[in-house]
Amino acid sequence: MVVKMIKVHGSGNDFYLLDQTQFPEPLTDAQLQQLAINICKREGAGLYEGADGVLVVDKSEHPSALGRMRVINADGTEASMCGNGLRTVARYLGTQNSQDAFRVQTMYADLKVQAVADFADHVPAFSVEISPVSFDAQTIGMHANHDAQTIINETIPELSATLKFSAVSVPNPHLITFVDHETLVGSELGRIGKWMNDGKNSIFPDGVNVSFVEVLGQNSIFVRTFERGVGFTNACGTAMSASSLMYVLLHQESTDFNQEIHVTNLGGMVKTIVHQGADEEYWMELIGNATFVKIVSLPLDSALAADYSQASVTVTGEQAAYAAFVGSLTTA
Repeated sequence: MVVKMIKVHGSGNDFYLLDQTQFPEPLTDAQLQQLAINICKREGAGLYEGADGVLVVDKSEHPSALGRMRVINADGTEASMCGNGLRTVARYLGTQNSQDAFRVQTMYADLKVQAVADFADHVPAFSVEISPVSFDAQTIGMHANHDAQTIINETIPELSATLKFSAVSVPNPHLITFVDHETLVGSELGRIGKWMNDGKNSIFPDGVNVSFVEVLGQNSIFVRTFERGVGFTNACGTAMSASSLMYVLLHQESTDFNQEIHVTNLGGMVKTIVHQGADEEYWMELIGNATFVKIVSLPLDSALAADYSQASVTVTGEQAAYAAFVGSLTTA
C-alpha cells in the first residue's frame, strides 16, 4: 500500500499532512506514532528534511465539522491543538470540499476556520479559531501540590528569580514570559524549556510549551517557543495566540480587544486578534499562511520501517513564494 502525504507549514512550523481516508482501514494509533517518530527526525534521519509532527486528517465524528484533525508530535506524543497546523488542514479540507468557511473537529472543540486574502502571490492564508482558553491550574496540567491555582505574571522560583510567567491553556498548556531582546535570543529559553519537559519537574509533570516574548511596539510582538514534544520550533500557533492574549491583558495601555496584533517569529509572521465573548471568555483568531511545500509518496511498510529509498516527491513551488514573502518583511 502506498501512502501519500503533503509536506505543509504555517510560519515555518512544518508537518506531514496525512489523510486517513486514503486507506481502506485507518492507521492505528501505534502506526501513527511510529510513522511520526520515523519521518519527523531531523538532520537527514527522517523523511527528507524531517518535520515538527504529523497532521492526521479524517472524517469528523460531528455533523457540524467538515473534517477532523489530530496532531502527532515528532516524538510520537499527541498534542491537543496546533494553530499553525490547523491552517494547513483548513486549506486541505476546503480545497477537497470547495468550501471557504467551516469548522474542523479538534480534540476539545470544533473550531471555525476561513480562507482569507493571500498574504502575497502564491502565499494562501487562513484564519482559524484558537479556543478554549483557561487559566485554571488543573486544566493547564499544573501539579496539584503547587500552591497557586493560577499563575499570572508571577515569578516561579524553580525557573528564574527574575522572569515573570503566566500559565494558560488554549487548550494545550503554555508558559509565557515577556523579556528583553538579549534574553529572547539567549540560552535561558532552552534551559527552562528542556527542564520543564524532562518528565521530572514538579510543576508541569506532563510538560508545557514555553515562550519568550519581546514587545516590539504597539500591537507588535516577537515570540520564540520551546514546544512540548518538539523542542525549538520556527513558530507555534497556539503559543503566538496565548502570547497575544497575555500581551493584551498585561502590556496594552488599556485592555482593548478586537485589535489586530502583528506577531513575528523565526519562520515569518502571523496576525492575531484577541476576542472576549459575551460570557467573558476569551478566544483568538490566528491568521497566517497555509503553505503546501511538496507531495510525497512511498510504500506504507517502508515508512513504518524508516526506509525512504522508494519515496517520490513533487515540489509545488509554493515555498519559494513564501521565502520571497518573508524576505519582503525583513527588507521593507
